[in-house]
Amino acid sequence: MQQIRQGDVYLLRDDKVRGRPLRRSKGMKTILAYGEVTGHHHRFEGDRVKMFRHDDGGGHIVVDKPAELIHEEHSRITVVPGIYRQGFQVEYTPAELRRVAD
Repeated sequence: MQQIRQGDVYLLRDDKVRGRPLRRSKGMKTILAYGEVTGHHHRFEGDRVKMFRHDDGGGHIVVDKPAELIHEEHSRITVVPGIYRQGFQVEYTPAELRRVAD
C-alpha cells in the first residue's frame, strides 16, 4: 500500500472515492491542509487533482496526471495518478494523541 507523507499530511493509496466533490475554478489550488503555525499550505496547483471532502474533515483526492504536492518548508513530492485517502499525522503526549501542527 503506497503512502506519501509531507509534514503533517499523509496520503494513502485507495481504490474507492467517497465524500462530496469540492468546486473550484480552473487553475486554482487544491489545499489539503492550512498551515496553523507558518501560514504555508500543503497543496496541489493547477487542475490535475480533484478533491472530495468527508463530513469528518478528512477527504479523498483523485490525481488525473502526475502532480506535485507543494509546501514551502518541505521537498516537493510528485504524486502519480490514482485515488488517495487524505489523513493527518498525529503525535503522542502523555495527555492525548493530537494532530501535528505544521
